[in-house]
Amino acid sequence: MIQKGLKGIVAAETSISHIDGENGQLFYRGYEIREIAKRFSFEEAAYLLWFGHLPDEVQLSVLKNELKSNRELPEYVMEIIDQLPPAMDLMSVIRTSISAEGGQSDYGWKPGVSQAIRLTALVPTIIAYRKRFLEGQSFFPSRSDLDFVENYLYMLDGNLPLAAHIEALETYMILTLEHGMNASTFSARVTASTESDLVSAITSAVGTMKGPLHGGAPSGVIELLDEIAMVGDAETVIRAKVLRGEKLMGFGHRVYKTHDPRAVALKAKLMGLVGEDEWLDLAMTVEDTGVKLLAELKPGRLLYTNVEFYAAAIMKAINLDVELFTPTFTASRMVGWTAHVLEQAENNTIYRPQSKYIGTYNK
Repeated sequence: MIQKGLKGIVAAETSISHIDGENGQLFYRGYEIREIAKRFSFEEAAYLLWFGHLPDEVQLSVLKNELKSNRELPEYVMEIIDQLPPAMDLMSVIRTSISAEGGQSDYGWKPGVSQAIRLTALVPTIIAYRKRFLEGQSFFPSRSDLDFVENYLYMLDGNLPLAAHIEALETYMILTLEHGMNASTFSARVTASTESDLVSAITSAVGTMKGPLHGGAPSGVIELLDEIAMVGDAETVIRAKVLRGEKLMGFGHRVYKTHDPRAVALKAKLMGLVGEDEWLDLAMTVEDTGVKLLAELKPGRLLYTNVEFYAAAIMKAINLDVELFTPTFTASRMVGWTAHVLEQAENNTIYRPQSKYIGTYNK
C-alpha cells in the first residue's frame, strides 16, 4: 500500500519531541511545551533539545557565551551576501550563506553540538545583515550583553526592543524550536543519513522550509487583522468570511485535532502583556470572536487558533516585515534541525524508501 508523502509512516525513533495531536500536546524531551514556555528562556530550551536535559547555571552560562561568540559572520560570507541579487528572497540568502559557511574545514562527519551552536548563532546575523544591506543602512553588530532573542531584534534596527516585545518573540521562538518529523526536519535527517556534513543537512532543511506549504509566512493572518482593525468589528468581518466559504486564516491545524498547544502557550504568555500593545490586544479579541463563530457556523469541526495566528500578531506588534516571518521561524527551528541531525548521526541508517513504477515498458 502506498502512503503518498509518507503520511503516517514511522521512519525513525526519537527522544527529542513528541506530538500528541488528539490531545493537543507537544513535548520537548518529555517536558510539556506549555511548561517550557512559561518557565524557561530560549537558551534553556535550546540546551534541553541539544543535550537532553535542562542546564544548571554554569551550563547555561557556557551555552550563552558560545552562542554570543559565534554570532559574527566571516568576512567572505558578508562579501557573498553583498553580491547576491537584490531580488533574492531572504530564505535563499540564508541557504546560500550557510552553504558558504560550510567552506570552513571543521565541518564533517560526525557532526557535533558545537557545530549546531555555531550555525544557530549565525542565522539571526545573516537575516539582520542582509536586511540592513538592502536598506542601504549600516549594520549593527551584535552586543555581548544581549541574549539571543533581544540581540536579534536589536540587530534589525539598532534599537533596544521593548520588554513586552522581547518576551512575546522569545515565547514564539521557544514554541517553534522543534515540531517532530516535519518536511524540513525529515530532509535534514535524510541528508545526514548519507554521512554528509551538518551544513549540507541544514541547507537541505532551509530549502525545504522555503516552500510555501511548509514555512509560508502567516501573511493571511496579517491581512485578517488589518481588515478587522480597519472595519472595527471582528464579528462582522469573520462572519462574512465564513459565510462566503473563505478559509479563516490562523484557525485549524493539520496535526492537532483540538487546541494547538503552542497557540495555547503563546496566548497564556501574551495574556500578561494585555494593554501593552494594540495588536496583541486585537489578536485576543479576534480569537475569542473567531472560535465562537466557527462553533456556531461550522458545528463539530473543532477549529481553534494555531501558532501562526499569534505569530502573526507578534510579528505585527514588533514591526517585522512580512519577508522576515519565515526567516525568523528558521532562526528558531535551527535548534530542532540540528538536534535531529545529531540524533541521526548517533544511530545512522541511510534512508532508502521504495517507489512503485507506473510507467510503460517499450519492446
